Amino acid sequence: MHSLIIFASGRGSNAQAIIDYFKKNGGAKVSLIVSNKADAGVLDIAKNEHIPFLIIDKHTINEALLVEQLIDSNPSLIILAGFLWKVPDAVLNAFPGRIINIHPALLPKYGGKGMYGHHVHEAVIAAKEKESGITIHYVNEHYDEGNIITQARCSITGTDTPDSLAYKIHKLEHYFFPRTIEFLLKQL
Repeated sequence: MHSLIIFASGRGSNAQAIIDYFKKNGGAKVSLIVSNKADAGVLDIAKNEHIPFLIIDKHTINEALLVEQLIDSNPSLIILAGFLWKVPDAVLNAFPGRIINIHPALLPKYGGKGMYGHHVHEAVIAAKEKESGITIHYVNEHYDEGNIITQARCSITGTDTPDSLAYKIHKLEHYFFPRTIEFLLKQL
């Protein structure tokens, strides 16, 4: 059984989709959830699902103790699911090629620091793009620049708003993220 660690900063809808997928299909289990916000909705999910969680801050994310706790969980993958901080080098070095992220746009467009959630959808709509989508990629030392694993696309109509685009993107995320994780785990 593969162990997964999820890092998230928000509501946790992707975390829930991953948890639900593997509860139904087996093969992996979320063993730890890490958040940088004490009031993040993902922590309610952790409690409801009886998954241990850690709340970190700007100091603890860089502490060796965090890396030790992550290593103790023996994760096959660390999954960033709406985690808004840059992953420190100590964590990257401890889990080379085993940290993935999901981004709500077709990278390399609309990526980088500050490009998350609604900011991305507003920029895509403002640029009058005809399509958007999601990118699942490996994490490296730069925001949204790791090697791309997969992308999924959706069309944008003239009536789409940032909110309607966000809805389309969430549907893609909830479908493709767990399945991509499952694919990667089978390669390990």
